[in-house]
Amino acid sequence: MDSAAAIARQMWTLYEPVHLVSYFTPEARAAFEQAGLRGFWRGYFAGRAAPMGRVDAPAVVAAFFVFAPAMVGRAIPSVWELATPAEALAARQKGAVAAVRGLLGLKPADPVPAAVTAAADQLAAAASDLDGAGRSLAAPNVALPVPDEPVARLWHAATLLREHRGDGHVAALVAADLDGAEALALRAGVDRAGERARRHVAAGWKREQMQPARGWTDAHWDAADERLAARGLLDGERAATTAGVTMHREIERATDQAAARPWTSLGQDRVAALAELLRPIARACAAAMPFPNPVGVPAPADLPS
Repeated sequence: MDSAAAIARQMWTLYEPVHLVSYFTPEARAAFEQAGLRGFWRGYFAGRAAPMGRVDAPAVVAAFFVFAPAMVGRAIPSVWELATPAEALAARQKGAVAAVRGLLGLKPADPVPAAVTAAADQLAAAASDLDGAGRSLAAPNVALPVPDEPVARLWHAATLLREHRGDGHVAALVAADLDGAEALALRAGVDRAGERARRHVAAGWKREQMQPARGWTDAHWDAADERLAARGLLDGERAATTAGVTMHREIERATDQAAARPWTSLGQDRVAALAELLRPIARACAAAMPFPNPVGVPAPADLPS
């Protein structure tokens, strides 16, 4: 992996946990419920899709990629009858800010520490000139106003960068001729192939966890396994073959390369300073997540030192 891609991956492990409080914390779920979005998946689909406006299911299927269309259709567009996109946006920011503050040990009246404000400012600078072309989730997030409050600004910047990276990941999967179910089945196959096969990624969820969380039926997943096996990417035990592992590594490398431009623009010295500020915040936020997790973020102890 070249240095630009390696830096992009390292920085992803530090800002991704900040964004993920939106999904894995009680504060985030409570904020969505207060907005009328009861049930985890209503909040997830409404909150993440809200920057695109009052969209219908096909746009979300395209942008979210690994979710079964039927699962998307159970939430979109009906969630917009419960909360408008503006209300969903307000709820996701409110919940995220409350979660990050709590994980950092800040009481409601406590001022934001200078180091957290500096991290917010510098991460926002990294995200200030993202190119939205071809990035269906990053572009509408970039169009949102930058919050004045430091913790909200930190979370907002982390969200811009992770959706920008995620859009690049989708492009890499499409370029590898993988559909949503196949992408998940290949990832599960890499884990099934053993620790040496997945040295390029942290442990992920198994099929038993990921399949229902992404809405695919047994028939859909089994068919995806069969298509991958026909391409020589999975073996008879549904573990990734050497070719499958190589493809997955190339997808991850392409994803990291597509996310490298913000860090190249920022420069090595500023990236190093930002990483130092983000490490304790990332570890605090990562403590709220399960390990392994569906995103593949490493456990706090395994984050870059």
